[in-house]
Amino acid sequence: MEQFDGRHSTRATEIERGVGRYLRSLNFAYVPELTLPDKRRADMVALGPKGQIWIIEIKSSVEDFRADHKWQDYQSHCDALFFATLKDVPADIFPVEAGLLIADNFGAACMREAPEDKLSAPMRKKLTLMIARFGATRFHNLQDPALNEKSVM
Repeated sequence: MEQFDGRHSTRATEIERGVGRYLRSLNFAYVPELTLPDKRRADMVALGPKGQIWIIEIKSSVEDFRADHKWQDYQSHCDALFFATLKDVPADIFPVEAGLLIADNFGAACMREAPEDKLSAPMRKKLTLMIARFGATRFHNLQDPALNEKSVM
């Protein structure tokens, strides 16, 4: 399944699918490509059963990791930050300040837990509302594609 905007590579799409399945097994729901309050776009933002907010940054290759350092800005928008990659990408390139998930098209495994840094209550409320509105709008757009051009997000 390609992303709605077609920007993901096949490798990134496999990672997202596997991580999505992993998140579901933990009773988390996620939205892809969420624009955060600072206008950065996170690859995956997950909402847990107790209101936890995780950001998962997909890196499909060493080059992808080296070319993009915006992940450092994500830490102020989540309780836990993870990188997700494939087994052929060396795990030692990823910083220990984040968790690490190894994924494929069928699932993912947590190789390193993310350090937890609790969000403030106002930021948690803001992000929870953003996730809910994004997900509801995405679902509505699937139900009524004519509205895609008039998104409220």
